[in-house]
Amino acid sequence: MAGQQKAEPNARYGVIPSNRTRAPAGAPNILIIMTDDVGFAASSTFGGPVPSPTFDALAEDGLRYNGFHTTAMCSSTRAALLTGRNHHTVGTGSVVDIGYDEPGYDSIIPDSCAPFAKTLKKNGYSTAFIGKNHNTPDWELTAQGPFDRWPTGMGFDYFYGFHGGAADQNAPALVENTTLLDTPDDPDYFMDRDLADKSLEWLRTQRIAAPDAPFLLYLAPGTAHSPHRAPQDWIDRFKGQFDQGWDAMREEIFARQKMLGVIPPDTKLTPRPKEIPAWSSLDDQSKDVAARMMECFAAQLAYFEHQLGRIIKELKRTGQYDNTLILYIQGDNGASGEGKLEGSLANTLNPRPIPMSYMHSRLEDFGGPTTFQNYPTGWGWATNTPFQWTKQVASHFGGTRNGMVVTWPAGIKDRGGVRQQFSHVVDVASTLYEIIGIDVPEQVDGIDQSPLEGTSFAYSFDAPDAPSRHTFQYFEMVGNRAWYEDGWIASTTPGKLPWIMEPPPSVADYNWELYDLSRDYSQADDLAQEHPEKLQEMRAKFETYAAAHNINPVDNDLRPRMTRDLRPYVTNGRSEFEFFETKTRIPDQGFPDLKKRSWALDAEVTLTATPAEGVIINQGGFFGGWGLFCRQGQLRFIYKAGAFEFDIFEITAEGRLTEGTHHITAEITADDAAPGSGISVVLRVDGAVVGKGRAERTIPNIFPAEGIGIGRSFGTGLIEVKQVPDRFTGRVERLTIKLAPT
Repeated sequence: MAGQQKAEPNARYGVIPSNRTRAPAGAPNILIIMTDDVGFAASSTFGGPVPSPTFDALAEDGLRYNGFHTTAMCSSTRAALLTGRNHHTVGTGSVVDIGYDEPGYDSIIPDSCAPFAKTLKKNGYSTAFIGKNHNTPDWELTAQGPFDRWPTGMGFDYFYGFHGGAADQNAPALVENTTLLDTPDDPDYFMDRDLADKSLEWLRTQRIAAPDAPFLLYLAPGTAHSPHRAPQDWIDRFKGQFDQGWDAMREEIFARQKMLGVIPPDTKLTPRPKEIPAWSSLDDQSKDVAARMMECFAAQLAYFEHQLGRIIKELKRTGQYDNTLILYIQGDNGASGEGKLEGSLANTLNPRPIPMSYMHSRLEDFGGPTTFQNYPTGWGWATNTPFQWTKQVASHFGGTRNGMVVTWPAGIKDRGGVRQQFSHVVDVASTLYEIIGIDVPEQVDGIDQSPLEGTSFAYSFDAPDAPSRHTFQYFEMVGNRAWYEDGWIASTTPGKLPWIMEPPPSVADYNWELYDLSRDYSQADDLAQEHPEKLQEMRAKFETYAAAHNINPVDNDLRPRMTRDLRPYVTNGRSEFEFFETKTRIPDQGFPDLKKRSWALDAEVTLTATPAEGVIINQGGFFGGWGLFCRQGQLRFIYKAGAFEFDIFEITAEGRLTEGTHHITAEITADDAAPGSGISVVLRVDGAVVGKGRAERTIPNIFPAEGIGIGRSFGTGLIEVKQVPDRFTGRVERLTIKLAPT
């Protein structure tokens, strides 16, 4: 493999250790930034309303790519980025949380598709991954691993961030390498600032410990996935800036895009889908709520931009900037439409109707730690200007086209240029190998590798008018499909819309559209009727490719997968689980699934002093969960189906616990196996009933990723959002969970 030179003396640092490979001479540092749920037109760099000075400055020093594509969903895009293979090839046809037993959808990146970080590490690079990891199978996220598909097993020397699709900016469930960390207890904590701090710390350590080695830093913030959070002073900067609504904002963006030259001058602005309401049709309360939600989104993205600017400033200060290849991919898919037509204050994975009057009453809380808001679909559509649709809709560029800037002062002569060649996230690995000057490995760790499925776009750096070398590409996500080839694209009319959870139509019944992208940048003019033979040819190519590349069976119904238990290593046919006091949080993946079923808890506790205080067991937190704890000696059981006061069910036991050892039991009987069904609860102490009650609603799909604590809590409080350890003043000697048959 190229790059594996023999150790040579170094005048300043002596001999490089023999077990360390030297990178090819002149190999650049690599900084890859990928934001989350940010549409093509959100940032000022591509004509959007959110000031993005760091993105702007990098674009002026490098190149804007306006024909770059993702997969329309986060896990899938990230897997394709890291491996250089299409998302179904690496088992990530959808998000890993809902994987199932088909090769294209099992959530398992095969060993034959090693991430490029492994190859760069074997060729002398120091490697770090900071931010969102959404590529480890859900059932492997326990404290016992296995860790092969955690970032440190995928070629990264260092990992700091979080697992899963979303994180709370104020109280994330953080991981460092393979260690589960406590929730930060700083009242002023923001994750984006923390990720920038860790990036700077790692860069400085790397420069001291391995000054001769180039670095690979992959920075993947949770921004701007919901919940949209930012410091209050950043939110205040955007007050009133979106009162014109999404229809007018889309027109404004379109005009700026043409002025900037980031879209062709003959581009057409695609119309608003009939499914999305006109801004003028909203009542005043709905407009207030929608505008405020967009202000919070803008503040979050702008705040991350500010943090990223600190990292770029450090690279310039240390003289590393010029020979650092920076790929800033603004979004892992199109902007989200998952907040529903009116917006939401609830986790979109646990949807529930919320009265507009209630949301309006909480306006001042938006963007803060007590709300989990996602903006209305209309804003997602608008920030995908000039394209149709949103995230999840892989058939249209509103779901798959993202703005990218490539900056490398030492290697790119054209400054401030625009590149229109068709490119895709699978092309990044091939591009890196070409630029660094290392061979694509035939084997990694003794395992034969499957071919890369991307095409290097390095040819475009100095050739703005060169024909696209990435000549064909399929797209598929939850039933929405497309086939691109040589400037044409055949696209299904969306049948599964992101904001609708009802059963979608059969994938066989989707209509197909046809676009000539050489004349129609935005997919505005459907030519299916004019060119039926061309459409049929393109459809046939998709079907042939799908049959051979793990895309079939195409499945457009997420609901059954969202409610499945994917924890065979934990359950493994068992119905009884024993736990003891924990010093670190237990991730939800390491705990039995208590949704949609009856179950029972039995805790043996010892009190050496009274009154008893603190958590006996707690799962989840402020945005949903349940817990058994003591206050002033009284036992309390709380189940919280969401973040609102009307979601709280509570039993306060009669009497107070005395000193000594007690058996506390809670019997939970579910109405049925439907997601979110009600439960009846009976609470006993030493066999005597001390309380009973009924919760009309439970968490339907997924607990907030705060984990479980026994003898203390690890995340936000069930009643108060502030994180406190809330340690039990007694001892939890033993605690068992028993599952009733389903």
